[in-house]
Parts: sequence; structure tokens; C-alpha cells
Amino acid sequence: MSRAGKYPVGIENGVSVEMSVNALKVKGPKGTLVVRLDTKNAHLVDVKVEGGQVTVTPKDPEDKASRAMWGTMTRNIKQAVTGVTHGFQKEMGMKGVGFKASVRGKDLVLVAGYSHDVILPIPDGLTVEIGALPTEFVIKGIDKNLVGQFADKVRKVRKPEPYKGKGIFYKSEKIRRKEGKKK
Repeated sequence: MSRAGKYPVGIENGVSVEMSVNALKVKGPKGTLVVRLDTKNAHLVDVKVEGGQVTVTPKDPEDKASRAMWGTMTRNIKQAVTGVTHGFQKEMGMKGVGFKASVRGKDLVLVAGYSHDVILPIPDGLTVEIGALPTEFVIKGIDKNLVGQFADKVRKVRKPEPYKGKGIFYKSEKIRRKEGKKK
């Protein structure tokens, strides 16, 4: 039984949810998101918008895939409502000699210890803000998946290594350090 799916998703003030045949359109103060209902397994659940909340129910409560999609679809809708009201962000940092980040137009430019600068185009719907230090930056947006994917792409430019701790990392991440060679 899904614990996430049991509870309806509340629609906050300033947010409107429109239901169509194959999508749920969520509009809020920060923008608009679309939750698709025509994906591979979305036909296993029923979605209803009524009385200031969105309710998701499985079509067959005994089917394992239907119960799994029940919780997944509920969380996707909840993330869309949260995204258009509050937004999502990932705080990141860099550690290493000469490492720095900057925003040039629609590109994130990373100096990460290579012989060249790494230039990553910032996807539409995201913003990157450089902090007080050039080694700290924040990725912000309304789509949680897009924020996470771009943050992961940035982190893969130079993953943190365990001996000196050099690399690009999430601020909330704890890098496990290893002891070096002993004589």
C-alpha cells in the first residue's frame, strides 16, 4: 500500500491546476509545469482535481505496478505544485587550486583543472547564481528533475576525489576522505 499516494495533494493559494486528457497543467507565481499523464504506466492510475486538491487513485489496488505508479504520480504532482510556488535549488561548491565558476550569457563556465575551460549551456527554466566566492554557486529552477540533472552534469565535470577532496560537490554532500600512503 502506498503511503505517499494515500494523501491528496493540496493546491496552495495562487496555484491553478487544469486537467486535460493527457496532462495536468500546474500554474503558479514562479511559472508553469506540465505533469504528463500519457506515459508508459500512467494509465494504471486515475487523477481527479476537485475541491482544492488533486487525488490520485490506483485503478487496480491489487496490482503491484498500479500501486507503485500511485505513489509516483502523487509525488510528481506534489513536486510540480511545490516548484511553481517555492522552486528548487542545489547549492554547489568547488575545491582545488584555480577552480572557479562564472556565468557568461547563457553558459556556465567552469575552470576545473583542465587545460581548457568547460562550458555548459544552462537549460531554459534554470538560473545559476555565483556566490560571494567564485567557487560557490546555486542552481535554481521550478522543475526538480531539471535542477537535479543539471547539477549532476556539473558535478560530473570533476567529481570530488577522496585523497585531497578536490572537485565539484554538493554543499550538503559529505566527502569521505581516505588516508594517503605512509612511509
